[in-house]
Amino acid sequence: MGILSALGLATSPTPKAPEAAQILSEYHAPVMNSTGNWYYGYQQVPIARDAAMAVPAVANCRNLIVNVLAPLELELYRDSDDVELPTPTWLKQPDYRQPRAVTISWTLDSLFFYDVAYWRVTEVSKTDGRPSRFEFVNFNRVTPKLNRWGTEVEFYTVDQTRCPDWGVGSLITFQGMNGGGVLTRGGRTIQAALDLEKAVATLAQTPMPSGIILNKGADLPEDQITGLLSSWRNARSNRATAYLSANLEFQATQFSSEELGYDKARQYMALEISRLCNIPGDMIDAQIIRSNTYQNIQDRRRDFVDMCLMNYITAIEDRLSMEDLTPRGQYVKFEINEAFLRSDAMTRLTVIEKMLQLGLISVQQAQVMEDLAPSEGTNVEEI
Repeated sequence: MGILSALGLATSPTPKAPEAAQILSEYHAPVMNSTGNWYYGYQQVPIARDAAMAVPAVANCRNLIVNVLAPLELELYRDSDDVELPTPTWLKQPDYRQPRAVTISWTLDSLFFYDVAYWRVTEVSKTDGRPSRFEFVNFNRVTPKLNRWGTEVEFYTVDQTRCPDWGVGSLITFQGMNGGGVLTRGGRTIQAALDLEKAVATLAQTPMPSGIILNKGADLPEDQITGLLSSWRNARSNRATAYLSANLEFQATQFSSEELGYDKARQYMALEISRLCNIPGDMIDAQIIRSNTYQNIQDRRRDFVDMCLMNYITAIEDRLSMEDLTPRGQYVKFEINEAFLRSDAMTRLTVIEKMLQLGLISVQQAQVMEDLAPSEGTNVEEI
C-alpha cells in the first residue's frame, strides 16, 4: 500500500464491469456421429416435418411429449442443499413476446424431430453478462460452419448471417440424446406410413368402386365408348342407382380397405412409430391386444417419464443449468414431480400424516405442501 493510500488521499480504483465476453453463450459443439451426416446443428432429413405431422401416429407422439412437458414450471435450485431459489425472469418467460409454455413447446418439437433446438439471445444482464432474454429459432434457419477437420462447429449462421460467440445475437444450443431426430432415424418408416395414408385417402375419395363395363354385344365406336364412360362416371357421382342395357355388364375390380389389408397395415405402422418415439403403443392406441396386467395411473406415468420423457427433460435442464446461463452452484429443474407425477390426494395425506407423527414437519409446513392457506396469525415468511 502506498503513502497516499495509507493517508486516505488516494481514490480507490473503479471496480471493473463483468467481462461479458468471457461468458460464451455457445461453446464449439463437437461432431458426435462418425458418419458425418449428422451433428449438433445439422441433419440430412429425408422427410419434411410438416409431411410427418400428417401421419396421425407421429402427431400423437409429438403432442404427448409436448403437452406433458411444456406446461410444467421451470424452477431454480441451490446445488448444495436443493433449496428452491427465487426464479429469474428469463426462466419464467424466456421470450417476452410469448408465454413460456409456447417457447418450451417449440423447443421440445425441435428436439423431437431434429434432436437439436436453438434459442437466440436477445438481451444480456448488465450485472453478470449472462443472457437474460431469448427467442426460439427454427431449425431450418440455422446453418453450422465446421472446422477444417469436420470435428467441431466453429460458428453458426441464422438466415445466412453469422452469429456472434457471445452476447446479443448468439445461439443457445439444446443437444438431444437420441442420436438424431425422428425424421432422420425413422424417415423410411414415416414415409411408408404417409404413403399408406395417401392410399387410404384415395380409396375414400372414390365415389364408386373401380371396375370395367363388359360389352356382350357388337363393338362400339371409340367416341361412343368415351361418352358411355363419361356419362357412367357423372351418373355415379350424382346418384347411387345405376342402369345398364342388356348388352352391358359392370364388373367391380376394386377391393375394400379390409381386403387390401389397409386396416392392419395402418395399425402396424402406428406401432412401429410408437417404437420409434419410445412411447408405449397403447398410449397412442397402436396396440390391438393390450396387456391385462394391472398398473395404476401413477405407475404408467412414471414409466412414460422414465422411458420417453427423461431424455427431453435432461436435455433442457442440463443446458439451462450450464454456467453461461446459471451461476455455479445452482441448477434448473422441471417441476414434474409436483404436477404430472403428483400422487392422488389420499396418498399425499397419508404421507403427510406420517411425517407429522414423526415430527418431520409442522402443520404450517403441511399446509404449504398442499397449497393451503396457513392458519390465521401465521407468518408465511417463517414457514
